[in-house]
Amino acid sequence: MLVGVLSDTHGLIRSEVLSALSGSDLIIHAGDIGKADVLEKLRAVAPVFAVRGNVDTGFWADELPHTQIVPVAAHRFFVLHDISQLATDPAEAGMAAVVFGHSHKPSIETRNGVLYLNPGSAGPQRFKLPICIARIGISATRFEPSLVVLDIR
Repeated sequence: MLVGVLSDTHGLIRSEVLSALSGSDLIIHAGDIGKADVLEKLRAVAPVFAVRGNVDTGFWADELPHTQIVPVAAHRFFVLHDISQLATDPAEAGMAAVVFGHSHKPSIETRNGVLYLNPGSAGPQRFKLPICIARIGISATRFEPSLVVLDIR
């Protein structure tokens, strides 16, 4: 199974992002979507699970949850926008991963057996950070997360 992960599109969905997500079995958007059409374009690639970020306002965002537990194969991923809002111990709650955004800084780490993944920002470039997404390859026995830095010219 292949999970595509992105965050902080801020209303911009690039063709390079859609190409990088191609082949995903599902897509997780960790907030700051920016516009409803971003989700529509992602849904053309794969089923989408999304949470609301701090820039997601207006009627289109009213139905988005602030947090979401996403079933991924036999695992559960906890998704939120801002990691500082995490109010539970993911390991104790049986989560396999925590997916978040907000900082625009891509990162992959494991703590207490839980994957913590920030895919960085797939939207407008800010703070001289790369434009990127993440992918998680999932087999019966392991996760293989990776960051995909997009060549945007």
